Amino acid sequence: MAGGVPKWLCGGFNTPPSLSSRVKISIYHWLITDKAAKKDRAAVDYVFFLRISKIIRIMVPRWFCKETGYLVLIAAMLVARTYCDVWMIQNGTMIESAIIGRSNTDFKNYLFNFCKVMPLIALVNNFLKLGLNELKLRFRVRLTKHLYDEYLKGYTYYKMGNLDNRIANADQLLTQDVERFCNSVVDLYSNLSKPLLDIGLYIFKLTSAIGAQGPASMMTYLLVSGLFLTRLRRPIGKMTVTEQRYEGEYRYVNSRLITNSEEIAFYNGNMREKQTIHSTFKKLVDHLHKFIFFRFSMGFVDSLIAKYIATVVGYLVVSRPFLNLADPRHMNSSQPELLEDYYQSGRMLLRMSQALGRIVLAGREMTRLSGFTMRITELMKVLKELNSGKYERTMVSHQDKESEAVERVPLVPGSGQIINVDHIIKFEHTPLATPNGDILIKDLTFEVRSGTNVLVCGPNGCGKSSLFRVLGELWPLFGGQLTKPERGKLFYVPQRPYMTLGTLRDQVIYPDTYEEQKRKGISDQVLKEYLDNVQLGHILDREGTWDTVQDWMDVLSGGEKQRMAMARLFYHKPQFAILDECTSAVSVDVEDFIYSHCRTVGISLFTVSHRKSLWKHHEYYLHMDGRGNYDFKPITDETIEFGS
Repeated sequence: MAGGVPKWLCGGFNTPPSLSSRVKISIYHWLITDKAAKKDRAAVDYVFFLRISKIIRIMVPRWFCKETGYLVLIAAMLVARTYCDVWMIQNGTMIESAIIGRSNTDFKNYLFNFCKVMPLIALVNNFLKLGLNELKLRFRVRLTKHLYDEYLKGYTYYKMGNLDNRIANADQLLTQDVERFCNSVVDLYSNLSKPLLDIGLYIFKLTSAIGAQGPASMMTYLLVSGLFLTRLRRPIGKMTVTEQRYEGEYRYVNSRLITNSEEIAFYNGNMREKQTIHSTFKKLVDHLHKFIFFRFSMGFVDSLIAKYIATVVGYLVVSRPFLNLADPRHMNSSQPELLEDYYQSGRMLLRMSQALGRIVLAGREMTRLSGFTMRITELMKVLKELNSGKYERTMVSHQDKESEAVERVPLVPGSGQIINVDHIIKFEHTPLATPNGDILIKDLTFEVRSGTNVLVCGPNGCGKSSLFRVLGELWPLFGGQLTKPERGKLFYVPQRPYMTLGTLRDQVIYPDTYEEQKRKGISDQVLKEYLDNVQLGHILDREGTWDTVQDWMDVLSGGEKQRMAMARLFYHKPQFAILDECTSAVSVDVEDFIYSHCRTVGISLFTVSHRKSLWKHHEYYLHMDGRGNYDFKPITDETIEFGS
């Protein structure tokens, strides 16, 4: 074994002699190792800044873009707001000084100045809110578009849910977590920038008023308290990740109840589902209780250190030059002058201490942001790997009882070769294996050319659906060679067809759009003929127009949905079609016409069905026995027909 990978997984797929025809490959989630666990923790550290800088490059792709403009607008408004705050302190002090000095003229002048500036201050505040809200929305648009470009590239969305299990509840990540991340990162930008501007300006003002020792003392306090609180907050990132995972699980069990409500109702499974939902919800609530109490304790410490002790330090600092009778700056000052200087210096120092406190408290939000950042980064990593053909999956070990060792084996997809050629499907020494590692057939070899229909039969679990997933390139090829048309020339019709959101026309032409239909030169009259061929013309007559929008999954019966899928097949006219029990709810006479029409328009069929009446429409049968054996033979008069 080289590098931990058995030789029989590399190159050809020759099963080792010690394994039976049905082999279980023990595959483990090698992502979860001690090293990975340390790397993937949610904390404010060097890795966090690498992660968030990578995401910011997606949300702000260029120096000159609208996002940059809003960042500049926010920065300008923050500077303006800081200067407004300083002016308000100075003007407010002068108003109070005029009141104490009983100067009616000064009072009116300073009050009039305040009234003149009020509209400007209101404009600055609301421009700041506008910039923040627009930036949150634009960040969300950029990040959502990037993630969906990767998620809906090829079959990545299928692979994430069926071949790779690192990401659970991708819908929550793509919606709720993205929104929270964007809101959090913009709020952090504002909540850090404004205090830093305040501190810089107040240090400059205070240094000239009370000397450099006061601001230096406050900065020292900021550094010490910030490091201490950051250390205490480390669990918040991990707890945020856990909270979002439990929220996703709770949403998932509720969506399952809605999706499968009919089956659950037939089973009278409401009480069992209630237990499942309550159990999932209890797990979420228990975690939230712990999180609330942790935040309570951290809030107490934050308030004590970042607010009240900071205020005490501020009083100690600002009082020193006034209580020091030998200080030359105030030796000859009058009582009103001392009062004015104290008010200005005290309020500036108070605002500075509040700014320091906001920076300390912003660390709490940064720790929470690290949790969202880790989840978004993990999603981006998985999407990138899936698009490059790599996936990871956690499996149940099937090992000999006497062997306690754990073997970590990466599943190597893509070791087979796919060749795109029209009008032929040919398997050459191809193993049929599931992503779990179940080898259903060790060596599959047969050839089908256009004009030949094949009936695929066998017991449940023998590999019929697996064969079609390999043909559709949903599952990887582990060896051998597969010759087939391109994806667009091979069509799959399942037993329960998918009805898209949209108009009646959309149900027939899916996944094409109306513009693509027109480019193909297919008129609505031709679409009507497709519906008539499957005896669905009455639906158009009933709805009155092709542009009627309905919930077609509910409006159409099971048989109508199957016939609609066949009308969709006639519209696309592929070279080959896979019919997977897709006429089980259709009458025999309609089914007979559908198969005859497929032959007329040149669609070759792979059919999975248990109906004997369909054998006459096929030239070959592929029988799988579920034990790793198969037969591919022509259908003759002597052929024993399976089914009913």
